[in-house]
This record gives sequence, C-alpha cells and structure tokens, in this order.
Amino acid sequence: MTAAHLFDGAGYSKTTMDDIARAVGMGKSTLYHYFTSKDEILFWIHEEFIDHLIEQHQRRLEARLPAGVLLLEVMADILELMETHRGHVRVFFEHHRELPPDRRETIRAKRNLYELMIEDIFITGIASGEFRGTDPKLASLAMFGMCNWAYQWYRSSGSLRTRDIAYQFWGYLVHGVSSTGVLPTTPVV
Repeated sequence: MTAAHLFDGAGYSKTTMDDIARAVGMGKSTLYHYFTSKDEILFWIHEEFIDHLIEQHQRRLEARLPAGVLLLEVMADILELMETHRGHVRVFFEHHRELPPDRRETIRAKRNLYELMIEDIFITGIASGEFRGTDPKLASLAMFGMCNWAYQWYRSSGSLRTRDIAYQFWGYLVHGVSSTGVLPTTPVV
C-alpha cells in the first residue's frame, strides 16, 4: 500500500527502493529480503488490484444475481477502489506498461479475463431481456470508460461518495439520459 501511494504521488520511475524502505521504516536490505526489485513491487500492486476485482465478481456470480445488479456492483467495485486503494488505481491504469514483459503478460491475461467477465454480464442481460440488444463488447468498454477514468477527477472530499457515483453511472449506462427513453433512429450530425 505504501509503495502504491509513493508511485501515485511521485510516479513509478521517480520512486526508488530507498524511498520505499524509508517510507515503511525499514532498511533497504530488509526490503530486498521481501522484494527483489521495484518491478516486483509494481507487479504485486497490479496483481492485488486485478485479483480483488475478479474475486469480488466471482462471488457475485455464485450468488446468481441478475445482470443489472452485477453491472451495478462491478461499477461500484471499480469506483470504491478509488477510496480504499487510491494509489493502486493510478498505478494500475498508468504504469502497466512498465511491468517487465513476462509480468505484463500475466497481468494482461487477468485484465482480459476480467473484461470478458464484464462483457458476459451484457451477453447474459441481453439474453434474459433485461438489456436491449446491443454490442456487448462496446457496452463493456463504455462502462470501463466511465468508471476507469473517474480516478482523474474523483476526490474523497467531494459531495458524492463512490457508490453514489456508481448508481449515477449505472443509470446513464442502463437507461441513458433521455427523458423520453426514445433512442435516435438516424445518426445525429
């Protein structure tokens, strides 16, 4: 958690093992006893972040929740991490390219798995009639775009809590912002 906070504040490339050791109150040699490199710490931050999201979603799948509820909870999961794991969020979204190639592939595989899990929410919701027919891949990308970008502007001191934002985003995604519920039939130019 401390390393993620340091990477968030100063940036991954500018944070040293000395900085991390000093922040956690141990000698650098002791830190190297636990982690072989800064790259390994970066990997574990990514691993903890994506594993948490996957595990949360798998538990809900076991509960057989409806697609709409699953979607809301996924959105809340992502947004709530901005409150509970602030440093992890920025590191996950901005520093995945700095992972060593083999570690990057491990994280990429987990990211892809999670993306497919979310896409499956839309597939299931469409099949059950809960969601209208739409492109599940594009709908999941829209959801990720809404939630993943929020770390850029969200502040815990603001008036909305992360779950409040999740409900608003969920409403925009599932119901749109139209007061009539009518979708355009021709492209708007």
